[in-house]
Parts: sequence; structure tokens; C-alpha cells
Amino acid sequence: MSARVSDRIVVRRSRIHDRGVFAARRIRTGSRIIEYTGERIDDAEVEARYGRGNEHGHTMLFAVDDAVTIDAARRGTAARYINHSCAGNCQAVLDDGRIYIEALKNVQPGAELTYDYRLERPGPVSAEARAAYACRCGAPNCRGTMLYNARKAGTRKR
Repeated sequence: MSARVSDRIVVRRSRIHDRGVFAARRIRTGSRIIEYTGERIDDAEVEARYGRGNEHGHTMLFAVDDAVTIDAARRGTAARYINHSCAGNCQAVLDDGRIYIEALKNVQPGAELTYDYRLERPGPVSAEARAAYACRCGAPNCRGTMLYNARKAGTRKR
């Protein structure tokens, strides 16, 4: 089953993970596609809702800065269904405290929209976390994980 979100994107079943977002028509390089929205919460609320030790490998949390996280599981847009890829065709862009998904290259109709989540975990990464955050993108340069080296800067999901 698929659901048209706008004239440019549709949500449907994905080979990467459960649901995904796909181009309904050509999307040009640099186009702002959708905003990543949801309830804005602080770290204490993230901890209360999800806990730090919950290694489930599925997240709809997106850090805006050190004080604010977007929980797209609550009032989020279809952007929450854009899957991770180590070689994504999109990127997350922070603009005045808001997160947008933009095309890194031309995306043809029917192609799945993806971006590198760059997930960061506090402290050492356990074997359980590595397994929970295994990457299924299938890209030739796949890291094998959605986790990212925290020493590198950039916008990131949690």
C-alpha cells in the first residue's frame, strides 16, 4: 500500500526497512523536499521515553542541537520514513533550528529517498548496539552500520 504525501513523494514498502519515501516525480539536485518535524523535546524527555540502553535500532529522533531533539513518532511528517543509506541521494540540512531533507543529486521517479543518518551513541558501542544498528542499504561503500564516528561534525539522527 502506498500513500501520496505530495506531488513529489510517496510513502510505500521499502526493501531497506519497512516503509520508505519514494520520488513520485523527478526531484532536482538541491531541492528542499520535506521538513523533518515532530515534537521538540529535551534530553530528559528523550531518556524518559526511550532510555539510553534501549538498543532497538529504530529511531525517529533527530538532534537539532545539544538541547533540542525532534521526536517524529509524535506529530512527525513522512520524513520520518526516509531510510538510511551510506550512499544517500539526500542530506539533512539544519536551517534556523529546523531540519529539512534536500536532494544531493537528481532523484528519478520511483527511486527511494535516503540519507546517511550518522547515528551517534554515547560511550563505547556494544555488540548489541552494533547488531541493532546494522545497515541494510546495500550500497557499494556500505559501512555495515548506521552508526557514525562522533568525532566528525554534522547534522545527525539519534
